[in-house]
Amino acid sequence: MNRRRLLRAGVGSFAIGFAGCTGGSSRNGTEVRSPTGEPTATSGQEAPEGVYVQSFREDMYVVGAGGGRGGSETGTANGTSRKTDGANTTAGTSGATRSAGTPSPSETGSTNSADGVGTAAMPVAGDYRFGLMYAAPHVFWTVNGDERSKATIEEGDSLHLMSVVWDPETRTVLPDTGLSVEISRDGELVSEEVIYPMLSQRMGFHYGANFSLPGDGTYTARLSVGGTNVRRAGAFEGRFAEPASVEVEFPFTEATREQVSSPPAPNAGEPGAIAPMKMPALPTARAPAPGDLPGTVRGTAESGDAKLVVTTLDAPPAGIEGEGQYLAVSARTPYNVLVLPAMALSGTLTRDDETTFEGALERTFDPALGYHYGAVIGSVEPGDGLTLSVGTPPQVARHKGYETAFLDMPDAELTL
Repeated sequence: MNRRRLLRAGVGSFAIGFAGCTGGSSRNGTEVRSPTGEPTATSGQEAPEGVYVQSFREDMYVVGAGGGRGGSETGTANGTSRKTDGANTTAGTSGATRSAGTPSPSETGSTNSADGVGTAAMPVAGDYRFGLMYAAPHVFWTVNGDERSKATIEEGDSLHLMSVVWDPETRTVLPDTGLSVEISRDGELVSEEVIYPMLSQRMGFHYGANFSLPGDGTYTARLSVGGTNVRRAGAFEGRFAEPASVEVEFPFTEATREQVSSPPAPNAGEPGAIAPMKMPALPTARAPAPGDLPGTVRGTAESGDAKLVVTTLDAPPAGIEGEGQYLAVSARTPYNVLVLPAMALSGTLTRDDETTFEGALERTFDPALGYHYGAVIGSVEPGDGLTLSVGTPPQVARHKGYETAFLDMPDAELTL
């Protein structure tokens, strides 16, 4: 049984890890190939500063939906999303961290969705629905505070296993729940690891780690979430606090590996991003367009490549104590408008050279605002100055294309 990463961190920890890959061996001693494609790391090359187009285009096998690229959301013809205003959503989605489209029948209780994905493949437990997929093993970067470290490639890694956890009622992706994985075959535990919060251009926020499997066969993954300590508001108040677990069977065979590859991407290294995957069965953690945010949108500040969209509400969302206006900051990536979670963010509001508010902006889930950072601030008047300060950058591991971004995040200023 492989416990090599389980010992490094606990579920829900802000110590985040990622690793790389080669192949494995089967029970009879024959070589078991990792999913096809070139390695996802490029040795000896220094990454550009900021967000850039990654060097490979990731295909993956989605349990219950099969393999392939799954399509891309709108971008350029070569599959990358070009520079747009940070407030723009390339797919035109609305409403928090939700996928395009409406919930499938499987999310309202039916056995199968229109695309054939059933509840066994994407089961519900408690307040959560779980999706499972895998790709070629990845090299990625861990983040501890404002420092990043490249994870080493470990011999025997077979695949990069990923999971997305979301609210089945609203299709809102749920960061900050923590997630661990136990993999077994024929009733025998073969691997047990923390699966870490991560950010990638194709998947947005997800949980992922590299795993070593002993050979071809059908495996069972037990996925466990620990609940979240993020503040919940509105219809989310009181939800997502309890732990839950599900079991999902998945095949790892020559046939499934042939559906997974990492072909080279055009425009690699240029400013931009590979467009997110578009798969009806899986939601993507996209931030709302400014026009879809409630309240009065005051503008967009920038820090360390992150776009910080600021809106104010006349009163705080239900479940948040305090009187006065509510300041909400929706943090997202450029190009793909993906949610940036797990930051420590604070704000200072000034009027006529006097400070009217100074304090932390708390991580919050709200159905209308999505995952955001917010606080009750008293009142806002036109011309007030807002300074946003990042105490800790997003504590998520990064795939290629994001490893140099969202780390050095200076104060951002905005006139309201």
